[in-house]
Amino acid sequence: MQLVIRGATVFSIEAKQPLYLRVPARDENGRLLSDFMVILPGLRDRPGHEFTSTLVRLQAVLASFSEVVFVDLNVPLNLLWVSVRPRPGVILELFGAVKLRLPEAKLVGHRYE
Repeated sequence: MQLVIRGATVFSIEAKQPLYLRVPARDENGRLLSDFMVILPGLRDRPGHEFTSTLVRLQAVLASFSEVVFVDLNVPLNLLWVSVRPRPGVILELFGAVKLRLPEAKLVGHRYE
């Protein structure tokens, strides 16, 4: 899993390329990956210790899923991008695990009509 954090005050990892150039489209075997986004309201405004605690919880959740291939956390936008190896239900399982540790998290998607 590759974790990239941009714009963070605690970490100094900066991405030089736009997300669409960095996100892998296929895994090492050439299979297509799936992606989803999560909004983490208020993340960028948290005090340092709370911000760090949030990242530790988030990283623990993401590391517990072998399907996770790429993660980008855009702190200025409070936006988490996750790329996973497709498996039925993996996105909802992963988001459910994030939501348990970060109740404010919101899954970005379209409405089913």
